[in-house]
Amino acid sequence: MRDTRESRLLLVLLIAVAFALITVDIRGGENSPVDGARQAAATVFGPVENGMAAAVDPVGNAIGAVRDSGERHNKIADLQRENEALKQKLGSDVRNRSRLNQLDAMLKTAGEGQYGIKAAQVIGIGAAQGFSWTVTIDAGSRDGIKRDMTVLNGEGLVGRVTTVGPSTATVLLANDPDFTVGTRMENSDELGFATGQGDRPLSVQLLNGKAKVKAGDRLVTFGSQSDKPFVPGVPVGEVVKVDPSGGDLTRTIYVRPYVGFTKLDIVGVVVEAPRTDPRDQVLPAKPQPTPTPTVTVTVTPSPNPNQANPNAADPNVPIPGGDPNNANPNGNANPNGAANPNANPNGPANNGNANNNNNNAAADGDQ
Repeated sequence: MRDTRESRLLLVLLIAVAFALITVDIRGGENSPVDGARQAAATVFGPVENGMAAAVDPVGNAIGAVRDSGERHNKIADLQRENEALKQKLGSDVRNRSRLNQLDAMLKTAGEGQYGIKAAQVIGIGAAQGFSWTVTIDAGSRDGIKRDMTVLNGEGLVGRVTTVGPSTATVLLANDPDFTVGTRMENSDELGFATGQGDRPLSVQLLNGKAKVKAGDRLVTFGSQSDKPFVPGVPVGEVVKVDPSGGDLTRTIYVRPYVGFTKLDIVGVVVEAPRTDPRDQVLPAKPQPTPTPTVTVTVTPSPNPNQANPNAADPNVPIPGGDPNNANPNGNANPNGAANPNANPNGPANNGNANNNNNNAAADGDQ
C-alpha cells in the first residue's frame, strides 16, 4: 500500500473508530454492545490460536528445559562444591582434634616430669629412604633448639636431636639401630642400655646378669650427664621378652616402646631439664585388674527324715467317722493309747490293737 494522503486519512479514521469502540465497550460493561462481536471473533479465531500455541509450546518447553537444565547443573555443581568444602572441613576438624589430643597428652607428660618443652610438628620422615629412622620437625635454632636435646611426646621417648637448622631440625628416632639410651627399671632400679632394632622391640642389655625381670616390667630413661642428650624419667617401654642369663655378666631383654614411630605428628623438644629426677612419676598408670565375679550359691535344704510329715494328720485330733481303735489311716498309730470305750473298765487299757469282739465278751461275762 502506497503512502498517500488517502491512505493516511484511512489509517487515522480506523484508529478513531477503534478508540470509539474501546470507549463504548468500557462504558457498556457486561452489557457492552460489542460483546457479541467479541464472542464471534473468539469462535472464529480461537481454534487458530490453539493450533499456533500447540505448535509453539514444544519449542518453548524445549527452550525452558534447556534453561532449567543449565540452572540444575549449576545447582548440582554448587552442591558438589559445598560437599567438598564440608568434607575438607570435617577432615580438618578430625585432624585438629587428633592434634589437640596429642598436644594435651604431651603437656601432661611434660608437667608430670617438670620438663620445659618446645612443641613442634613432624614435617618429614627419613625411614622411607632406607638409611635411618629419622624425622624432620618444623622447629630449629630460631626456636631455641640445639643438638643433643631429648625429644618426646605424650607416650614417651621419641629420640634425640642430631642436626639443627634455622627453622628445622632432624631427630634420630629411638628405634634406629644407631640409637642408644641408658635405661632404669621401675622399682628395681636395674640399669641397662637400650638399642633400636627398627620395627622390632628395643634390645636392652642389663648390667646385672642375675637381675629378676619379667614381662610387663617398665623402663624409663636413666639420664645423661648435664642432661644431654637425655633427661631422666622419660618412659621408654614395657618388657615383652626376657632371655635366660646363662651365667653371662649381662642379661638381654626386649622392650616394646610406648611410642608409635610410624605415626608421629606432634612432638616436644626438651629445652629445659627438670630440677630433680622425676623417677617413675611420668610412667602411665597401670591398668586395674578386672575384678573376679562373685559366685553366689543358693542351697535348698533337704527335708529332715526325723521331722513329722506335715501332711500327716494330727494324732490329737479325732478323725470324723473313723474308728478310734484302728490305726491312723495316714499311717500314724494313736500315740496316747486311749482305752477302747467298749472295753471292760476294770480290764487293762486297750492300746489300740485289742479285738472288739473280745472286749464285748468280757463285758458280757461281768454282767
